[in-house]
Parts: sequence; C-alpha cells; structure tokens
Amino acid sequence: MRTTDVKANRLFIVLAGFFLTNALIAEFVGVKIFSLEATLGVAPYEWSLLGVSGNLNFTAGVLLWPFVFVMTDVINEYFGERGVRLISWVAVVFIAYAFLAAYASISLAPAGFWVEANRNLGVADIQGAYAQIFGQGLWTIAGSIVAFLVGQLVDVVVFHRIRRVTGDDHVWLRATGSTAVSQILDSFVVLYIAFVLGPQKWSMSQFLAVGTVNYIYKMGAAFAMIPLLYVARHLIKSYLGADETARLKAQAAE
Repeated sequence: MRTTDVKANRLFIVLAGFFLTNALIAEFVGVKIFSLEATLGVAPYEWSLLGVSGNLNFTAGVLLWPFVFVMTDVINEYFGERGVRLISWVAVVFIAYAFLAAYASISLAPAGFWVEANRNLGVADIQGAYAQIFGQGLWTIAGSIVAFLVGQLVDVVVFHRIRRVTGDDHVWLRATGSTAVSQILDSFVVLYIAFVLGPQKWSMSQFLAVGTVNYIYKMGAAFAMIPLLYVARHLIKSYLGADETARLKAQAAE
C-alpha cells in the first residue's frame, strides 16, 4: 500500500470519527431547549408567522449539527458519494444503538446511595431526571433518525450536481447550496414525525412556522461555518500534498 493511500485512509477515519461523534452528541444534548436571546444576553425577540408566535428557542443539538454539515461536505469533497453514504448509514446504526443502550440503562434499578447522594445535592429524583434526559420519546428518535438520513442522502446528490457545474471553484456555493436543500427536508421531516404524527398533534400552521424558524437558524449557521470549510481544505492539502489531494478530489467527482 502506498504511503499516500495510508494517509487518505487515516484522513477518512478522522473525518468519519469527528462526524459520528458530533452526530451522536447532538442527538443526546438535543433534549435541552435553550433560549438564544438569554444566552446572548439580549432582549427576547418575538417572531410571528402563520398565526403562530414564539421566541428564539432551539434544541442544544443545533450547536453541533453545523459541524456535521461541514464534515459531510468535506467527506463529499474528497471521498465522494460512497464516502458520505457509508458514514451516514453507519451514523444511523450507531445512533439507534446508542438509544437502545440508553433505554437499557434507564431500566436498571438505581442504587440507593446514588439516589440519596444526589438528593443531598438538590436533585430530588435523580432516576427520573436521568430517564427524562436520556429517554427521549420514540417519535422524536424516529423523526430525528429519518430526517438525518434523508437530509444526508439528498445533500450528497445536490453537492455533486452543483460541483459538475462549478468544477473545483466556488466551494462555498456547493456546500451551502446542498445544505440549503437538505436542511429543508431535515428541518421539517423531524418536526412532522415527532410532533404532527406524534402524540402532541401539532397543527399544520405551528409545524410550518416552527420548521421555518429552525430552517432560517440552520442556514445562518451554515453561512457562518463557511470559513471553517476553507480551513479544513487547507489543512487537508497540507497533510496529503497537492498531488494526492487532486487525485482524491478527482476520484470523488467521478
């Protein structure tokens, strides 16, 4: 095996590892809803759309999903559709496995001293808190997994269609363009499965309004992450060398 092949394999492992880590963490921390205005220390912004109003509240997972989008585009750039599809399916299996492990851990009887120790720390029901945090509803889990997979598979197709037009130029365009399309699906599919089909039975106006606000936030994050995409390209080229970088990109584009 050539040294360049070893480097390419190592690069894929690192990118895939970062991708999987962020996807898994985002799924679990996403149970927390945070106020963007309070976090930034600004006055609450009251948005109103389709007769629905609210503040800028998002799941904590939005802090990590933009990194997943960047990793998707980087893997797409150097390892093509096969690379993205492989890591996307692996991520879905790992996420499902992680939730099964979480449900199994919730079912374990808590040790008395653990409950008492946390009660002394101000947590009256640590077992209930543990179950609430790690035991997300099945509708939410299903919606999240389906939305993630659909978004990833659409992203890879749009990315390469834009690449055929732009060639190796305009990296930002194919990255944000593919994200713009895939995140429409991701933003609305998860809400539809979790909150329209699920037990909460949202109205269509609430579904469309909340989905639109979430989509706008994700696109803002995608534009903010464009510099990171160029930094990643520079680091990869420095690691692989110009010739190997060109070879990988040419193979990915085929």
